[in-house]
Formats: sequence, C-alpha cells, structure tokens
Amino acid sequence: MLPKDPAAQAKVMREVIRSYTYVLIWMGVSIAVILFNKWLLAYSGFPFPIALTLWHMFFCSSVGFLCVRVLKVVKSHNMTPREYYTRVMPIGLLYAGSLWLSNSAYLYLSVSFIQMTKSLMPGLVYASGVMLGTEKYSRGVTLNMLLIAFGVVVCAIGEVNLVFRGVVQQLTALGFEAMRLTMVQVLINSKGYNMNPIQSLYYVSPACLVCLLVPFLSVELNKLRTTHDWTFNPSVMLANALTAFILNLAVFLLIGKTSALTMNIAGVIKDWMLIFFSFYLFKAPVTTINLLGYAFCCSGVVVYNHMKLQMIKNKVAATSGGKGDEEKPKDSERSKEDILSEIRRLQSQMAELEDRVSNSAKVMNGAGAGVPTAMAGGGPVGGVNVGLTNPTERTTTEVVISAAAVASNAGGGSGEPTEKGNKDN
Repeated sequence: MLPKDPAAQAKVMREVIRSYTYVLIWMGVSIAVILFNKWLLAYSGFPFPIALTLWHMFFCSSVGFLCVRVLKVVKSHNMTPREYYTRVMPIGLLYAGSLWLSNSAYLYLSVSFIQMTKSLMPGLVYASGVMLGTEKYSRGVTLNMLLIAFGVVVCAIGEVNLVFRGVVQQLTALGFEAMRLTMVQVLINSKGYNMNPIQSLYYVSPACLVCLLVPFLSVELNKLRTTHDWTFNPSVMLANALTAFILNLAVFLLIGKTSALTMNIAGVIKDWMLIFFSFYLFKAPVTTINLLGYAFCCSGVVVYNHMKLQMIKNKVAATSGGKGDEEKPKDSERSKEDILSEIRRLQSQMAELEDRVSNSAKVMNGAGAGVPTAMAGGGPVGGVNVGLTNPTERTTTEVVISAAAVASNAGGGSGEPTEKGNKDN
C-alpha cells in the first residue's frame, strides 16, 4: 500500500522502477549470453567449449588486473599466496568445471531442456550447504527439493533430443556450481573477503584459467590441431567475452540493489523466456510433458523461495525479540525505582551512623568533663568529635547526592524521579 504523502509515493515509485530496471537488465543480458554461447558452439562453426571458456577467463582476468592493479578502480584484498591457494584456488577449480561442462552440454542438449534442469540448483545448493554446515537440515525443504527433482525427471522423459552424455555433463556442471557457491560462502564471505564483481574477476578468473588449462591441453588442443573446418571470428569472440563480463556486473547490480531472492524469482521468468526463444530461434522441440515437468519444477522453486523468505523473517523476528528481552532489565522505570530504593537505604544507614556518632560523642564529652585542658587543646576527645562526625556527614551526603544524580539521569532528565528523591530526603 502506497503512503499518502505525494513525496513518499514518488520515492516508492522510483525505488520500484529502479528495482525492475535492474531485473530487466539482468534478464536481458543473461538471455543474450546463453543464446550467444549456444549459437557460437552449435551453429557458428566453433565447437570448442573449453577453448571458449578459457577465452572468457583470459578476458576477465585481464579486465580484473587492469581495474585493480593499473587503474586502481577497486582495492585489492592483498591476500598472501597461502590464502590464495587455500581459499581461491578450490573455488576456481569448481568454477572451471562448472563452466566447461555447462558449455559442453550445449553441443548435445537444447537450451530449453538445459534451463529446465537448472531448476535443480536450489536443491543442490541446499544439499551442499547441509554437507558443509552452512544450512540446517529441514524435512520440509528436502521434500520440496524432491518435488523439483521429480519435475526434472518428467522433463527428461518428455525431451525429444535427449543425449545421455549431455545430461551427465549438465548435471555435473550444476553440482560443481552449487558446491562453488557454498565454498564462496565458507572460504571467502565468512572470512571477511566480501568481493565485488571486479575483485571476483581479479582473484577467481586467473585460478579458473589455470585449472582450465589442464583439460584444454589434454582434451581439446589436439582436436583444435586436427580439425580444419572450424572458424574463428575475432570480433564475434570479443563481443561474446564482453557480454559475459557485462553479465557479471548485472548480477552484482541485481543482488546489491535488490536481493538474491529477487534474482531467484526473476530467474524463473527468465527460464520461461529462454524456452520461448529457444523454440523460435533454434527450433528446439518442446513437448507437453516437458512443460508439465517444468511446471512441477517452477512450483517447487516458488515454494522454496517462499520457505526461504519465511525463514529469513523468523530469524529477524527472533533476533529482534532476543534484543527486546535483553533490554527489559534495563527498563527506565524499574531502574529509577531501584535507584530510589538505594537512596533510601543509604539515608537509613546515614541516620544510624549519625546516631552512633552522636551517642559516642555524648559519652566521650561526659567522660571528659573534668579534663578541660584536653577539650580546649583539641585532644583526643575533640579529635573524635571532629574526625568522626564531620567527615561522615560529608561522605554520606556526597553519596546521596551522587545517587540522586544517577536517578535523574536514568529518568532521562525528567523532573519526576528528582522530586521523589527530594521527598525521600
């Protein structure tokens, strides 16, 4: 519901428009990258997914180095070599495997079916989180993930051009990606290395580049040498790498300006759009069973997002409730009563002390009535009278004044607790 203030309404509308703009930018760039990669690998005459991924990582590494070390647009985290090898290299390895196998799947599977399999990502991320301790096991979430998995199985049954090798590559790529996302949380975010996309390119892309060299040299290099009917267009390759780089920025903008939950919900819409574009651009067949299975997947993803949102709300409410309980003992009204009770206790002790001192002085004065020299000379008797009564009165009075001042401060400067203290005095 919009606020009644026109200025507030305009502000809300601006925020809504800005959020939807980020969503549309991310969806457009993501769709462009996926369709571009599919066309480049399956139709343009460059069927080398590892080489394409290697080129992407080289481009991203160069941009990251230029922005961090040369132009100094963003700061470096100044990781030590040990930190880099233990924290970044595992992520680079998983990222390399994910990119390599997901791009390879485009050679065998349709874009529409690949997007349907991506519905498994929430479940795989959840399973990875449970294994690594970043997520708590929940029976409801597990059942929901099984619903999504069932939908993917139905999609596979209805797929016309199903290639087993492509399915294995795609599912393995999803597993690597889910583990990578969880490892980022464990090795990077939990240690305070929160990275923007430029920093991610600077650190992760070189690690991914090095890891990709192994399968490239052992699997694809010989194929590049022996095959002569492939084509290489530098301008097309540059445009493809630039599009992938822009996608990284779009993801950062979407999550940074909205939320990861918004990205997941927008991802469902993006997948439907990709199925549509794949059908009309590449003539990829989509059967009724495909759509029925994907409907199961979408329903599971929607339920998962709802459950995730509820868990976030409950966590925030529990945190807020805990703080409220901790602050209850510090309630101002009860603090004033406690302080005023302390004042009365101090006053009672002061009165008892004055009575004792007065009685002691009378006894000493009566005993020393026949020793006027001592009285006149301020001897021991006079010392007791001055040394006990006057300092005690000053000390107790100072304590009472200080306690009354504390009560006044606890009351927030109001006149009520001060008046009560004065009455008690």
